[in-house]
Amino acid sequence: MQVAAAPRPRYDRKAPASRGRPRRDPRAEQETRRVPGGARPRYDLSQTVRFGPAPDAEPAPRPAADTPLIVEAPAFLVAVVPDALGGRLSAHDRQVLGAARALAGREGGVALVSLGPCEGGGQAGADRHVALESPAGDDPASRAAGIAAALRELRPRHVLFPESLAGGDLARRVALRMGAPLFDNAEVVGPQGLVRPARGRRVEQRVAPGLLATVAPDAVAEHAGPPREARPLALESPSAEPPPSPILSAVRIPADPATVPLALARFVTAAGNGIHDLDTFRQLVAALHATPGASRVLCDAGLMPRHAQVGASGTVLAATCYFALGISGAPQHLQGVAGCEHVVAVNTDLHAAMIERAGLAIVQDAQAVMPALLRLLAEEEGR
Repeated sequence: MQVAAAPRPRYDRKAPASRGRPRRDPRAEQETRRVPGGARPRYDLSQTVRFGPAPDAEPAPRPAADTPLIVEAPAFLVAVVPDALGGRLSAHDRQVLGAARALAGREGGVALVSLGPCEGGGQAGADRHVALESPAGDDPASRAAGIAAALRELRPRHVLFPESLAGGDLARRVALRMGAPLFDNAEVVGPQGLVRPARGRRVEQRVAPGLLATVAPDAVAEHAGPPREARPLALESPSAEPPPSPILSAVRIPADPATVPLALARFVTAAGNGIHDLDTFRQLVAALHATPGASRVLCDAGLMPRHAQVGASGTVLAATCYFALGISGAPQHLQGVAGCEHVVAVNTDLHAAMIERAGLAIVQDAQAVMPALLRLLAEEEGR
């Protein structure tokens, strides 16, 4: 509406429109998406407002961000058998759960089937959790027999495994026991079909979703929606006894972290320009059972080997934990740690880029922190 008695045409946007359709107020729509609580404003972009409410209207109450979604009676189940080493979901396991959520849609549910306890299933998108008794030792035949018996009773529509060293082997053993075909190394997962590369990635193979499939690493995004319930689900009949195995003993022997390549390391401790006592740094790396790394500054100076360099011009990590000592965080270095699940940083600069990237930050001189950590580790071993 135009304001009268003004030298230039001016309009009152708060006044209601006299004709035509009402004007949209994007600020009011944005306010309806705001999530209550928190020091910084956060908005739920999954909600779409078809028409903005009146400026004086109160936004509808929304559930808390950590309130899990509950599916009481799913139409069908999509089972996920993770690696879950040490009872924790890996990044690959969470990607497989994200693929399962895509297959389940709104009507289905996702069931996490693990050998032993497993944490974080609800945050990763699991509606149900079946914790089977882990067999004694590390016999793959016994694990496959237990998983196959549980899947026969659970009767899921689809079963997904991670295409990893352990998950791929387990998937093929389960497929043999169940007599079902296996579609391996799927890079696209959806209700319309599964897709994988073939013939040196020159062609693509597409099939309708079957019973068993494995998902390639870093091909499907993790579940980014609200958490799920992960309700414990007990099977009625106990698992069938596995057949006698010719394997007398099976033990997983971990690799020496000092010789593991950085690209395959799970725990990396790196030194930067703020570290001058490299002998103490090497003692700390050995005490933490970590793989040593370094910034480009130390590698260019010849203080650390070139293969230990972390960053875009060195090695890009996929570690579970990255411990940065005296590293400010150049852009190339941050690119190398972008895939790390947890980052811990020690630096004297509160506004350093590595401090901002870290989930846990210690604003202190790394030279003083290293001896303190060594003392604490020595006390823990002495108990």
